[in-house]
Amino acid sequence: MMDITIIGAGVAGLCIARTLIDRGASVLLIDRHDHLGPHACSWWAGGMLAPFCEGESAEEAVVRLGGEAADWWAAKTGQVQRCGSLVVSPTRDKSDLARFARRTSGFREVNSEEIAALEPDIAQRFSRGLFFESEAHLAPRKALETLRASLLADGARFVQEDAEPDAYAQKGITIDCRGFEAKTDLKDLRGVKGEMLILSCPDVSLNRAIRMLHPRVPLYVVPRGDGIFMLGATMVEGRASKHVSARAMLELLSAAYALNPAFGEAEVLEIGVDSRPAFPDNLPRIRRDGNLIRANGLYRHGFLLAPALARMVADLILLNITPEVMDETAA
Repeated sequence: MMDITIIGAGVAGLCIARTLIDRGASVLLIDRHDHLGPHACSWWAGGMLAPFCEGESAEEAVVRLGGEAADWWAAKTGQVQRCGSLVVSPTRDKSDLARFARRTSGFREVNSEEIAALEPDIAQRFSRGLFFESEAHLAPRKALETLRASLLADGARFVQEDAEPDAYAQKGITIDCRGFEAKTDLKDLRGVKGEMLILSCPDVSLNRAIRMLHPRVPLYVVPRGDGIFMLGATMVEGRASKHVSARAMLELLSAAYALNPAFGEAEVLEIGVDSRPAFPDNLPRIRRDGNLIRANGLYRHGFLLAPALARMVADLILLNITPEVMDETAA
């Protein structure tokens, strides 16, 4: 049995650990924290498993590799909701919807009656939309907790430590999954600011992730059940500050109100901000230097691309197969 150390127990580290254990490896996970929580970038994820929608601005590889995500998360956690994704825009911004349609695939156009059948609580506000029927979403925190519990049950060891990857690599194969914390070792890694709100609004019911096109910042609402919603925007460049900006707060709440005025009475349960790690082309990278493998750069596609990244890391270690996203550049 091969012994492997993973540093970083966020979505990338947990997915890689799950894949390696499923293929017979023994795994030690090391993280600065002994629990999941708001310190982790993946704690604030939207949880949209929407590869076709991401094709509007992402590379072809994101669409193709992201197609693995829903089945993987369903098999490993049972948390996936396969309700599709709905993209809408105000009537005055109908050109934005046409542009989104030109850049994506895997959808069918829907009119006001079809929107009413899919999402009655926003039907009066939108006359046209795009329905991506094969897409899905999950509750990120529940998925991570389920994944962590399954790893513990299957023999993975977790250690709380502020570890240096190079030191562990001297002892054996080590995978660095620290996300933006690896910035000092990955000079071309940058932070993409993510700002999000968690709202309680029992008067609104949504079945699936809704994207409302916006001229400046893409906005989304993802239902968490029991009247809880994640509202987010993830396209602001720059390392995250400690607090959400006033502009982002206004835009997020305005978007929610535009979907349904009842959101005006919603309670703001949580406000989150973080830095999503990204390379210049917004695609993940796998880099290897002897025993040290660095897997990073999931950008805003953490839950969407982590299963494919995990598969490629496992293939590299166990089968010596060069990953599609292998970067020979020295870390």
